[in-house]
Amino acid sequence: MGTDRPLSGIRVLDLTNVLAGPFACHQLAHLGAEVIKIEAVARGDLARGLGASPDLSAKGMGISFLAQNAGKQSITLNIKELAGKDILCDLVKTADVLVENFRPGVMTRLGVGAEVLRAENPSLIYCGISGFGQTGPWANRPAYDQIIQGAAGVMDVTGTIDGGPTRVGYPLADTIGGLTAAMAITAALNAPERGCIIDVAMLDAVLATMGWVVSNHLIGGSTPSRNGNENPTSAPSGAFQCADGLINIAANKDEQWEKLARHLGRTDLIDQSEFATREDRKANRLRLRAELETVLTTRPADAWEKELNAIGVPSGAVLPLPDVLSHPQITDRAFLANFKDVPGIDRDIDLARIGVMMDGARPSVDAPPPILGQNTDAILKSLRYTEAQIAELRKDGVI
Repeated sequence: MGTDRPLSGIRVLDLTNVLAGPFACHQLAHLGAEVIKIEAVARGDLARGLGASPDLSAKGMGISFLAQNAGKQSITLNIKELAGKDILCDLVKTADVLVENFRPGVMTRLGVGAEVLRAENPSLIYCGISGFGQTGPWANRPAYDQIIQGAAGVMDVTGTIDGGPTRVGYPLADTIGGLTAAMAITAALNAPERGCIIDVAMLDAVLATMGWVVSNHLIGGSTPSRNGNENPTSAPSGAFQCADGLINIAANKDEQWEKLARHLGRTDLIDQSEFATREDRKANRLRLRAELETVLTTRPADAWEKELNAIGVPSGAVLPLPDVLSHPQITDRAFLANFKDVPGIDRDIDLARIGVMMDGARPSVDAPPPILGQNTDAILKSLRYTEAQIAELRKDGVI
């Protein structure tokens, strides 16, 4: 890959809030793009006030903001004002990509929709991220992550067999929407002739990742169901109780099942007709689980994990997040970045980097998340605004 990251030289205007859009632009920043975050005057990204630390939220540096805005520049701009629209158009002339996640039609009503901005710069890649897309009967519905999880059928297939629908434990729809947008943008940057309008619906993006569930219904005619920690395609395959917690075991092949039974000292199970084939084991999975757990519960999960993996039975303890983040598998691969004495926070913080390695190194930004409007003056000066003009814009509430 060399010393330059793949998107070095690409300028992205980030007009997004909270998660899906900021996450998309964060991926682009890690890959080398210059990302200018355009935030509302005085308030900024709504995520600046969100997160597990009320103190940081009160400072406008909420943890929800910190999580996906490192490496970006911040300019405050009121695009409802004519002068704000003019500044945005000036920035668009210098940009390769613009990303927004307002409700459909908002940018057009503000007078800075895709058609207007692409008239200023025909090669601009304009990406709009929304819950349900720019068209369709649900287009104008408000959308948050859990709304999309429910609408996409994710909650309907998540949870225990005898329980009700359950949301995935992190903002799955926002994150998948952001990744989909980043993928589409990088593809558009590679087009022979740049310039297009990208419409990312979080609903579509999530459904696109549900290929097995969707295809089982469309092609196999099966009704999706909740299976808890059980793998519906095989048995024994799922989460099993050990002496100190759960272990995931994926004995999906016949030979893996037999190795598992022998290692646990339960060769008697192999010859039982109820467990003879994959389909037999699936039909009798609960009884099989009970039989295996009579042995698994005698020892801790990490001991079983080492032994089972050693004999070719894929296994892994179910870990709490703090244990994962401190494990050498994560720390040795430079997944976390440490930023010293971050402005607006005045202490060190650790943040997650992008989930990919290139040529043995992990692409990463080198600057912490910005305080609100940190780069406003510098960016305007780069557009040839004078100090007197900048002072006037500030006085008028444009910046």
